[in-house]
Amino acid sequence: MKVILIDYGSGNLKSAAKALERAGKETGKNFNVVVSKKAAELKNASHIVLPGVGSFGDCKKGLESIPGLTEEISRQVVEIGKPFLGICVGMQLLAEKGLEYGEHRGLNLIPGLVRPINLKGKKLKIPHMGWNTVKIAQPHFIFRGFQDNPYFYFVHSYNFVSSKKKHLIATADYSEEITSVVSKDNIVGTQFHPEKSQKNGIKFIYNFLSWTP
Repeated sequence: MKVILIDYGSGNLKSAAKALERAGKETGKNFNVVVSKKAAELKNASHIVLPGVGSFGDCKKGLESIPGLTEEISRQVVEIGKPFLGICVGMQLLAEKGLEYGEHRGLNLIPGLVRPINLKGKKLKIPHMGWNTVKIAQPHFIFRGFQDNPYFYFVHSYNFVSSKKKHLIATADYSEEITSVVSKDNIVGTQFHPEKSQKNGIKFIYNFLSWTP
């Protein structure tokens, strides 16, 4: 089985690849983790992971700079139904659009809008950085075996506001309700960084690799 970690010039690729390799070994299956910027590689993938660090617009430009990549993501994920994981800005890109430094179109895979975190006048720092408990809003395989309110590591300034509650899997509290995990069909996105979340992060990735949507 092959996990493709998409390299489009954004994302914590080394730590994400190591976390995927570790979780893959724990599944007992023969997972090969490949970091690639070639759209054609997605055809051979069993699982696809889209990381992301930076601004929404820059990350979208990075994706679009690789010939055929966004089209192949749509083909492999939407049409064929391969398991897909978006991490941090990789999750935000699943939305219809983002409002970071202007308005930018997303991949439009899960209905929603990415906008700045609303501090509501509270004296909290932006970006939201560090460990935070996550409230599981509805059952999902991705949280199989987790206790209530697990901790994960966040680094972000924007919030994915899901258009439909059925896609909202988990939240966190940072002045407002922060979307932590969204999912639709074979697609799952996480605002926190599983690769930085130690045991809980590896367990989360393990569940993703074991998931058969």
